[in-house]
Amino acid sequence: MALHAWLALGGPAAQAAPAGPGADTGSSSSSSSVATPATAPAAADELTAAQRQWLASRQPVRFGPERDYGPFVFVRPDGQLDGLSVDMLRLVQARTGLVVAQQPAAPLRELLAAARNRQIDLISSLRPTPERAQFLRFSQPYVAVPAVLVRRATDAVRPLAELAGVPVALGEGYAVESVMRQRYRQVRWVALADDAVALAALQRGEVQAVVADVASVAFISRTQRMGGLRVDGPVGFEYQLSFAVRADWPELVDIINRGIRRVGPRERQRVLDQWLTPLAVDDGEPPAAVLWGLALLALALLAAAGLWLKRRATRPGRSAGA
Repeated sequence: MALHAWLALGGPAAQAAPAGPGADTGSSSSSSSVATPATAPAAADELTAAQRQWLASRQPVRFGPERDYGPFVFVRPDGQLDGLSVDMLRLVQARTGLVVAQQPAAPLRELLAAARNRQIDLISSLRPTPERAQFLRFSQPYVAVPAVLVRRATDAVRPLAELAGVPVALGEGYAVESVMRQRYRQVRWVALADDAVALAALQRGEVQAVVADVASVAFISRTQRMGGLRVDGPVGFEYQLSFAVRADWPELVDIINRGIRRVGPRERQRVLDQWLTPLAVDDGEPPAAVLWGLALLALALLAAAGLWLKRRATRPGRSAGA
């Protein structure tokens, strides 16, 4: 089957989100309110009375977008925010009446620090980790992608286990960082600002490999026309990306989860097609080194969709959108 057809079959993951006790309320400050859903009054009917009251007292919710994590969330050259996660957030807003105030886009490490200090309330495209769980709560995931090892096309194929003492780059503060550092202590890990910076360092020969999620690798390779790179294979780590909210707002997690579940299969598929298919079908031939990684991405999406459907089917007495 053609690669773009595989991508068109993908679907989002969804599973129960971590739960925990609530705490004190907080205040929201508006920077530039964005994406106020036109269907907000009707969408609010999807919520319980308590949820509507909770939202009304805290709107707008301060959303901190990551600056350069395409295709999930990134700032376009014209300064507008875009990406798969941004589209998913808009769909959630349309089904819940959630209003967000977009804060200045920043690297992930800065967003995490701001969330810890309660300067922002919401982040997208995050994988739960024990460290982040100290100050964040996570929605059910809406997409899953594998992390892969990227090398220069001229280098020999070698797994991470054989790269002792070799400089390997990854995103600073990314969920994969702590796992890789613990699992492959012999590697000389180099934490850089984001995946684009890491891949550029690989092209210049400043590092010998990069660990990044395959969708990000494909997106950067396409938009920045990076050549001469090769995806060697998965590293045994999968990003199940969720929305993250401040830890003292469990009510917002429940609202976002309700919104995710209210997004229909066709709408979810439309978002996936919009952002993943172009990575496989480029204006010209896509970089050959990236194609195998995109196949992994498609398979991960298919597996995630199957797991979600299986869990939904086996939950007794659970009504849709509950």
